[in-house]
Amino acid sequence: MTVYDVARRLPEIVELRALCRAVAALEIVLSPDDDTYYRYTTAWASNEELASMRNGSGDEFDVVFTAAGAYIRGFDHESPMSPYGNDDEPWPGVLDAVPEVFRECVEEPAFTDEFDTPCVTVCLWREHGDTAWQHGDIDFPDEGQDGADWMFRLLTDRTPEAFQDWAQDYYEMPVDLDAVRHFYEGRPVTAQVVAALNPGTELTKVLSRIAETGYPVPRETE
Repeated sequence: MTVYDVARRLPEIVELRALCRAVAALEIVLSPDDDTYYRYTTAWASNEELASMRNGSGDEFDVVFTAAGAYIRGFDHESPMSPYGNDDEPWPGVLDAVPEVFRECVEEPAFTDEFDTPCVTVCLWREHGDTAWQHGDIDFPDEGQDGADWMFRLLTDRTPEAFQDWAQDYYEMPVDLDAVRHFYEGRPVTAQVVAALNPGTELTKVLSRIAETGYPVPRETE
């Protein structure tokens, strides 16, 4: 699977935002004392929100939700399409067609290295008027791909079961499927669902961090 396949499988912007918030909120409950693998902030920049992944090994992605739509960049540091194996330049086609409304995202310092080289092997974008996700015209290398096959798995397989499988493997603990469904359905977080996911924590401990993601919280605490 490459960026071409991801573009066909990603949901529309509103649905993607809700999914990213749910995944981030779930991880806060599962790992309340540590940095999480998936994150979401409503305070990325003025009128912008950010969903992100950091695996701790140099691989990452970011989804920037802007007034114009959404911009996605992913970086697989072992991909043959990495700039560091291509004369410190993004792989041809990956960024060439990004429209002007998202050029600031391409040049965002958080997404580039100290020499202003974009750290990217995958890029997609979608303006609010688009009917599909867009990407560049790319001639992929014979010896490998762009990292999209594993990087965006939870964004393309949008089932609670997919999150449960990933979380049980990553955290090496049982993960209650009904509790995951609760978050995927966008229902406000409750003390009961927090206890079902992680008996070692409680709602009051995670509530403020969940609220920062924009995920629904009990009305009286909003």
